[in-house]
Amino acid sequence: MTTESLPILAILGGTGDLGTGLARRWAQAGYRVIIGSRTTEKAEAAAADLREVMAERGVSAVNVSAMENLAAAESADIVTLTVPFSHQASTLELVKPVLQGKILIDVTVPLVPPKVARVQLPAQGSAGQIAQEILGEEVSVVSAFQNVAAHHLQEGRGLDCDVLVCGNKKVARAEVITLVEAAGMRGFHAGMIDNAAAAEALTSVLITINKQYGCHAGITISGVGDS
Repeated sequence: MTTESLPILAILGGTGDLGTGLARRWAQAGYRVIIGSRTTEKAEAAAADLREVMAERGVSAVNVSAMENLAAAESADIVTLTVPFSHQASTLELVKPVLQGKILIDVTVPLVPPKVARVQLPAQGSAGQIAQEILGEEVSVVSAFQNVAAHHLQEGRGLDCDVLVCGNKKVARAEVITLVEAAGMRGFHAGMIDNAAAAEALTSVLITINKQYGCHAGITISGVGDS
């Protein structure tokens, strides 16, 4: 697949560590990336920082631009949501009209500060299910990347971390797995959007492990491909 045929990617709330980490990895893989934010100024600052980091790594030809969230979602083929849980619903309501027929990668984890190391799933079952309910069946919501440390995404090397990919449409999950692999990880079909609850809950478990052992833990799926 040539870079001209790759889907255009937008990352809403893409100015944080997780959003910029994904942006760096996808831009380095040849994708056109749009960093979205509530303000163009914040998005432009994040895009400029990304270009500077990539140049320091010897990658000068990255295709990254900056827009407000609505314009970013409208301009992209696949949209990733990396906002805090408290802003998930309002952001999705804003961009819902321009997401119809597209894939929305939801990275939201329903953390409830200050007890973020405690599993507190919403009444709907998961943040992924909330996104699917808000956007409707014309949008393919795929839940992924909840168990990847933003710290590792910022690094230039490969990642020893696997990604659980949940969504109601297998074709959409497969497209997201391609993006997982482009970011340097392994992605696994993990079932319908209902199963997003498992990955979201694991985040609080990993936060506990990180605090206990002073690390940035992820998950690895064993047994796949073994003889």
